[in-house]
Amino acid sequence: MPRYRMTVEYDGVPYVGWQRQNNGPSVQGAIERAILSLTGETVSVRGAGRTDSGVHAVGQVTHADLSKEWKPHTLRNALNAHLRKAGDRVAILNVTEVNASFDARFSAIRRHYLYRIIVRRAPLALEAGRAWWVAKDMDHQVMHAAAQTLVGRHDFTTFRSVHCQANSPVRTLDRLDVTRNGELIEIRATAQSFLHNQIRSFAGTLKLAGEGKWTPDDVRAALDARDRKACGPVAPPNGLYFMQVDYRDDAGSAPPILDDESDDS
Repeated sequence: MPRYRMTVEYDGVPYVGWQRQNNGPSVQGAIERAILSLTGETVSVRGAGRTDSGVHAVGQVTHADLSKEWKPHTLRNALNAHLRKAGDRVAILNVTEVNASFDARFSAIRRHYLYRIIVRRAPLALEAGRAWWVAKDMDHQVMHAAAQTLVGRHDFTTFRSVHCQANSPVRTLDRLDVTRNGELIEIRATAQSFLHNQIRSFAGTLKLAGEGKWTPDDVRAALDARDRKACGPVAPPNGLYFMQVDYRDDAGSAPPILDDESDDS
């Protein structure tokens, strides 16, 4: 049975999140319905991360096993046609055939996220639902300095949801950079895996530093507290983007992640 890896882009606003749920439409469900409509097969697709409601993606990765051999570009085009017909805000960017050892979730060796903040007095019109609007100006350099206190291997209990299902709060954060271009502040995070709400918790906490309410030492103290109550406010989901997933190779030979239970940040 051939296995297909797909790179997926989606607008998270209309969905309850990546994962199929009973309380509304999901991205996973949209792709599975498109496959059913195209092939007549009921399949379960596995994603590299389980994004929350309102979170967007430009490089989510999923895989599915189908009974029929497809040319990758034909499968991509056909699934996109069914997604458009259903009115879904989901696009299949790329399809490749991989061997059975590839797993979109467990073969991943690195994930990349972006959080976008737009700082200006006027509310957002074109970017509404695509970024976090903050009316008060912030110092991105202080935010970046504070972010560096979080880089490395730590117990991130402070920065994970109380509903997080991961076996351990310990993660290795490879990158947390804050940059600015005009009104736009970008927070870029890279790690093998993330905890539930981890990046949104980072963003809300770093906002306090940018406003001058917290210092980088305060952010470090919050990390060291290992207490969810020490976290700043959780940033809204609409500024978060799942950007990219790295794999050792297309055959999926990377070692499995054993504790990646909730990579939805």
